[in-house]
Amino acid sequence: MKITLIAGARPNFIKIAPIIQAIEKKQLEGADISYRLVHTGQHYDNNLSATFFEELNIPHPNSNLEVKSGSQAEQTAAIMVAFEKELIENPCDLVLVVGDVNSTMACAIVAKKMNKKVAHVEAGIRSGDLMMPEEINRIVTDSITDYFFTTSTWATKNLLKYGAEMDAIHFVGNVMIDTLYQNLDRIYAPNFWKEFSLETGNYIILTLHRPSNVDEEKSLLKLLQGIDRMVGDKKIIFPIHPRTKAILGETNLNLKNIIFVEPQGYLNFMYLIKNSFAVITDSGGISEETTVLGIPCFTMRTSTERPETIEIGTNRLVGNSIEVLTLEFTKFLQNGLSKRGIPELWDGKASERIIAILLNKKN
Repeated sequence: MKITLIAGARPNFIKIAPIIQAIEKKQLEGADISYRLVHTGQHYDNNLSATFFEELNIPHPNSNLEVKSGSQAEQTAAIMVAFEKELIENPCDLVLVVGDVNSTMACAIVAKKMNKKVAHVEAGIRSGDLMMPEEINRIVTDSITDYFFTTSTWATKNLLKYGAEMDAIHFVGNVMIDTLYQNLDRIYAPNFWKEFSLETGNYIILTLHRPSNVDEEKSLLKLLQGIDRMVGDKKIIFPIHPRTKAILGETNLNLKNIIFVEPQGYLNFMYLIKNSFAVITDSGGISEETTVLGIPCFTMRTSTERPETIEIGTNRLVGNSIEVLTLEFTKFLQNGLSKRGIPELWDGKASERIIAILLNKKN
């Protein structure tokens, strides 16, 4: 079995790493399986891309399509054109895509039109918000997928509702959590840990990148200033996305608690998450990691594609309002965590299950 693996953006790298390890483990056991790693180049900042390959022991990609940025249409089209050439020159039996970025959808479409089987890891997750480009990517990808690998029973139900066949759906767990477990003993403090006098539990992690939170400078400033006031004497570490940094420009923010740092590599960032007091984010993936680590998470979105992190985990959905965030954060300070737990099959073995299923399909 020849598998082409697609990695396009930061979350993809984290999900691909344990899948590669699972393939290589099967190769050592004598299985007839090989892979070709294609990096689309959707994220090309060194801290968002190359560093992850080094830290997570992912081999150098066999091909880098180097599409870089552009509008949604420009980037998607560039990936499709480049990947079609890649697939013609390097045919395979199966294209495996992960997550919900433009690379996921674009490569799935190309593969299917070239009569290749498509496997989607993290299939079936839905936010219900069609304003999110990722939601459209999920729906399109799942509409042409052959093998669905889901992280939760929620995702399985979504796929059935959309008309997927039950025997094509495989509830395997969460590959992002595979990577977390595999690297917990390797995480380490970033260089600025001592510089900012950080200690376990004395700081909050903030990440913001979604257009609804960062695209309008005035509302972004209001949000940052509100968070700055809300946290009392806690420091706030904000690894600022280049796009968000550009929106803020040279504005004098007058913030006393928020510390801006560069985007972090995986090992540093997980160290920061694991030792934080709480996390404020608009990322879905981070809410999965905080759930497993037992860290309170406040998600600044009106919907989530990961309801299991709210149902069983430490995640709270607070919308885009600083007022609601402040109210929920105050409740947390007064009452602590109401619940915590780890969803079913988030045990670090999802990647092994995926490869075992694919090999069984071949036989």
